[in-house]
Formats: sequence, structure tokens, C-alpha cells
Amino acid sequence: MTNAQQDQSIATWFKSSYSEGSGNACVEVADMHGLIAVRDSKDTSIPGLRVSGSAWAAFTADISN
Repeated sequence: MTNAQQDQSIATWFKSSYSEGSGNACVEVADMHGLIAVRDSKDTSIPGLRVSGSAWAAFTADISN
């Protein structure tokens, strides 16, 4: 794993478009140079779960059906 894939502090995080407007149930996602990191925005000190790009694509395709 490269340094860019490990250092989530420099990642650009995006909030899910399905997150609540109040911010109480938000998921954030970041592209970590080939890996996808997913975290709970309520506690950003906890590192995001990292998955492969192909696993993330399969997950998002499955939940969108």
C-alpha cells in the first residue's frame, strides 16, 4: 500500500447525496489512489474503511438496484 493510499488526512472526502440534511446520518467517501475509503462523518478521527475500487463499484451497483 502506498503512502497516498494510507494517509486519509490528506484525502478529499465527499458526503453521500443521500445523507440527512441535519448531518446526523452522514457517510463520507474518498478516493485513496485506487482504494476507496468510507467513514462516518460524526467521528472523523476514526480511520475510514478501505476497499478496492471494484468492490466499491459492486457495492454501489447492488444498492442502487
